Amino acid sequence: MAKKNKPLLTKSKVWIEDLDGNVVFGSGRLKIFKAIKRNGSINAAAKELKMGYRAVWARISATEQRLGQKLLIKQSGGSSGGGSQLTPLAEALIENYEKVQQCVEKETDERFQDALGTYL
Repeated sequence: MAKKNKPLLTKSKVWIEDLDGNVVFGSGRLKIFKAIKRNGSINAAAKELKMGYRAVWARISATEQRLGQKLLIKQSGGSSGGGSQLTPLAEALIENYEKVQQCVEKETDERFQDALGTYL
């Protein structure tokens, strides 16, 4: 029998789509919303993620449109500058999306080990 290598793990990607197959939320949008939460603005989040402001805004806008609800509370610029913060819905979406992703990863790892763990 061959020598066992380090354990192998499965990788899964979870995203939410509408009935037309359009992405509503996934790992990319998760990164965007978490960056906005950390930085307090879309522009700063875009810079952190090395993305264009318009690309970030397009994803946010599409998600809000597909959900039919706002995910950001935006404050216009001025002497103190503008900013954005997450709505309670956005906070809940982040928290629960991460829970689902972790659950899927755990379950697929367990099933993989049950099915092939003795062979690999």
